Amino acid sequence: MKIIIDDKIPYIRDAVTKIAEQVIYVAGKDFTPELVRDADALIIRTRTHCNRELLAGSRVKFIATATIGYDHIDTDYCRQAGIEWTNAPGCNSGSVAQYIQSTLLLLQSMRLKNLSKLSIGIVGVGNVGSKVAKIAQELGIKVLLNDLPREEKEGSGNFSSLKRITEECDIISFHVPLYRDGKYKTFHLADTDFFKSLRRKPIIINTSRGEVIKTEALLAAIDQELISDVVIDVWEHEPDINRDLLKKAFIGTPHIAGYSADGKANATRMSLEAICRFFNIEATYSINPPEPTSPIINTKSREDALLQIYNPLEDSERLKSNPELFETLRGDYPLRREANAYKLP
Repeated sequence: MKIIIDDKIPYIRDAVTKIAEQVIYVAGKDFTPELVRDADALIIRTRTHCNRELLAGSRVKFIATATIGYDHIDTDYCRQAGIEWTNAPGCNSGSVAQYIQSTLLLLQSMRLKNLSKLSIGIVGVGNVGSKVAKIAQELGIKVLLNDLPREEKEGSGNFSSLKRITEECDIISFHVPLYRDGKYKTFHLADTDFFKSLRRKPIIINTSRGEVIKTEALLAAIDQELISDVVIDVWEHEPDINRDLLKKAFIGTPHIAGYSADGKANATRMSLEAICRFFNIEATYSINPPEPTSPIINTKSREDALLQIYNPLEDSERLKSNPELFETLRGDYPLRREANAYKLP
């Protein structure tokens, strides 16, 4: 079997040798029709667009994307071509929750926000949003949840309208998938009308997809002081991000909220397991991220310990200093472990 793999997918090289006879690693943007023509399977990330242009005439039978999102896969074409695919839902939910937790602690320490007096609206309450809600509640923040698909299935009792969130929340955090049209459209969910409906000058956080927020509308909201701060990890037109928005953001990072080593290992494991199931392969392998160099955190405060483990301002400063290196900063991201890898006070 021949598998072509994005060369930035970690912890995979030893394990995949137990599965495939031939493995080729290539940059995500460099997948070509010629390259994939005789491949049986692909393991990709968001930079590889799997569509008719790439796949027509190939023998590809299975695509695994080591990401939560799958809008880079033309699922209609794959169905027509008989190509199965899988994503990795929830793989990096702990990592994104860690990013949000550290962000909230920075708002407390640097913006002097009394978290126990704030409310947060979580738009999208799946694997990630549910963990963010739990973290916010533990910090004493009032939580409002918005998730139309879940509300339709479960009833409205635990959910709030987007209108209520725009009127009552001090923080609004987006955790929705990108749907460009249809009943649950999220493309430009936060547009000019959305920002004009805000009542409390909230902090806007986006770690979902860049296209969920209309960049021009967000910039206008900043200039008109309709919002008090913005934290952006995902951008329209990545990697050609809006430099003006980067300058104005409290925190601006290169799409790395979900890039903990733990999340990456989960995604790699899920991708390989899916390939083994599809091709009926029995394989024994282990995928574990490296241990942290200093697993014991010496500080009396749990909040300080969490920021020692991960402080998103460091990623933000690197991007703001070198915005042209967006892809490099993302592709060569340093080791980051989640809190459960450390001994906390």
